[in-house]
Amino acid sequence: MTDENSQARIEAAVLQQLIQHLRERNDVQNIDLMNLAGFCRNCLSKWYRTAAESEGIELSYDEAREIVYGMPYKEWKERYQTEASPEQLAKFSKHTETK
Repeated sequence: MTDENSQARIEAAVLQQLIQHLRERNDVQNIDLMNLAGFCRNCLSKWYRTAAESEGIELSYDEAREIVYGMPYKEWKERYQTEASPEQLAKFSKHTETK
């Protein structure tokens, strides 16, 4: 077992790797992430912002999204976001109905 400081550093490195992986996988749409895993880049952005605020650091949602996306969200959407298929939307709708 590791001490709390080591665990925090390890968890930070894991988060950095996850963010980098998602930046490199622009082909994976947020709706696919939501349908398969129940979270997406926007969720990570919200969690990032909440964690910053718990440390007394002011960070807007847009600033957090830019950290996660590696660019302004509007730019990412224009470059990489595709129209959701009827199947993706139906699956997403089914998941949100059960919550």
